[in-house]
Amino acid sequence: MSLTRRVSAEFLGTFWLVFGGCGTAVVAAGFPRLGVGFAGVALAFGLTLLTMAYTIGPISGCHINPAVTFGLWLGKRFPARDVIPYVIAQVLGAIAAAAVLYAIASGKSGFVAGQFATNGYGALSPGGYPMASALIVEIVCTFAFLMVIMGATDRRAPVGFAGLAIGLVLTLIHLISIPIDNTSVNPARSTGPAIFAGSAELSQLWLFWIAPLIGGGLAGLLYPVLFGAEVSEEPIVGKAVSAGK
Repeated sequence: MSLTRRVSAEFLGTFWLVFGGCGTAVVAAGFPRLGVGFAGVALAFGLTLLTMAYTIGPISGCHINPAVTFGLWLGKRFPARDVIPYVIAQVLGAIAAAAVLYAIASGKSGFVAGQFATNGYGALSPGGYPMASALIVEIVCTFAFLMVIMGATDRRAPVGFAGLAIGLVLTLIHLISIPIDNTSVNPARSTGPAIFAGSAELSQLWLFWIAPLIGGGLAGLLYPVLFGAEVSEEPIVGKAVSAGK
């Protein structure tokens, strides 16, 4: 598959992840009496990832997350030459989705951008958690996320079920960490909404790049050490469904 088609798939997949997940948080989570709440937002992120895993997984691997791309590269599942094009496509897809979501949400009278489904700590944390809590939960959850991705897409794993496992683990991660920092585990997902939210949210964006990259990188390095290399040395992309938030 050409690089153009693969990065186009990454753009589309990240757009859908941010539009579906953040859209649920912005529009539906707090709707009077009928809002979906934290559980609904967690499910929305899991469903967007699951649907994209089976849609663009055979085309691009469905990373839709710079931390996933970085971790798979360190785990020798993805070529170094494609890391930067993938990350650029993912970030642009997230920004485009946030722009569309902002255009929709701001059409309502009395709309205030506020946090706009952004990630944050301290005053910007849904539960008032400090920076240290956000840093720890992002590293741990992204580590777990990448371990599940690498295990579910390992050629020794049952074929065809990777998308389910990955979508469900992303749902679980959101159930754990939404109250702490609104859940990132995905630098692109954090970047798009932060651009439209304001300077305070942008000032904390650094953590939601560094922590997921650390967690994803650690998983990429440790998975083959702990569980052994795959039987084949061919890249995982295009052979099995690989996905990321």
